[in-house]
Amino acid sequence: MRFTPTRPPHLRPAVSVTRVMSEVLVALVPATIAYVWFFGPGILMNMAVCVTIAILAEAAMLAARGRPALPQLADLTAVVTAVLLAFALPPLTPWWVTATGAAFAIIFAKQLYGGLGYNPFNPAMAGYVVLLISFPVEMTQWLPPAGMDLAGDRPGLGATLGYVLSGQLAAPLSWDVVGGATPLDDVKTQLGLMRTVDEVRSSLLYGDFGARGWEWINNFIAVGGIWLLYRRVIRWHIPVAVLLGVIIPATVFYVADPGHNASPAFHVFSGATMLGAFFIATDPVSAATSDRGRLIYGFGIGLLTYIIRAWGGYPDGVAFAVLLMNMAVPAIDHFTVPRAYGHER
Repeated sequence: MRFTPTRPPHLRPAVSVTRVMSEVLVALVPATIAYVWFFGPGILMNMAVCVTIAILAEAAMLAARGRPALPQLADLTAVVTAVLLAFALPPLTPWWVTATGAAFAIIFAKQLYGGLGYNPFNPAMAGYVVLLISFPVEMTQWLPPAGMDLAGDRPGLGATLGYVLSGQLAAPLSWDVVGGATPLDDVKTQLGLMRTVDEVRSSLLYGDFGARGWEWINNFIAVGGIWLLYRRVIRWHIPVAVLLGVIIPATVFYVADPGHNASPAFHVFSGATMLGAFFIATDPVSAATSDRGRLIYGFGIGLLTYIIRAWGGYPDGVAFAVLLMNMAVPAIDHFTVPRAYGHER
């Protein structure tokens, strides 16, 4: 009897990288719709630029390394990195800023380390931090959410596209009219001017318990995260630990002095807390590998996020917290990965 030889692998896993990345993209759809509703179509343009540059950068690096491009491009990891980066950018971002972040994320934070499975840092957050440091003006120009008085002057589709391509708002629009600080930045600044939290939250920029618009976007991000948990794409350890890492110190300081410390709910539903907990910190490559390690890793991200928000130089610390804990992953794994039976450390 003759058998036809085949190339390995002979048994393929039921769960593929492409399927996992597809689930992540689907889970972000509700939050994307909410983002467009509150802040306009800018995020869609950011996504288009990010995805295009990420795919081109990935293909170029694979070609330079002598690797076939199609199989790795088909796994959608570059697309997910691009979409997560786009979520972190202001709704109006010039295309060259967006392209720089996407290119850095793929080339320097992913491919130069060896590609998928070898990058020690979260590529999307590495790209975002580079942009935050290199383009501080463009990265701090945010639109007010829909429902505010200023929102009536927001750029339309044509003006948004014009700004993305040129970096200039069409007359008579100007950033003094349409732009403003993020809620986290506003709270940090106003508390530094000795105002109380209640006085700060009297502004139209704030909703029921978080930032107006952002609290709904974060709700939909949480819905997408719960869907990923249900689909067993991610495990509960990191999201729960990240949220606890933010909530516990925020509760302690809020109870001690509610006049000068924002509530835990504000910290959870403002900024990138939810996105970080469910979609960024759960990156399987740059996160800890054991269950106990994931709890330590996630809690460290949440705690560092609160510390940076409260005493650091940036209003939101999720990206820096993730990258700092990425550096701690080897040590966390060393002390938390269970010892294999029959082997001595």
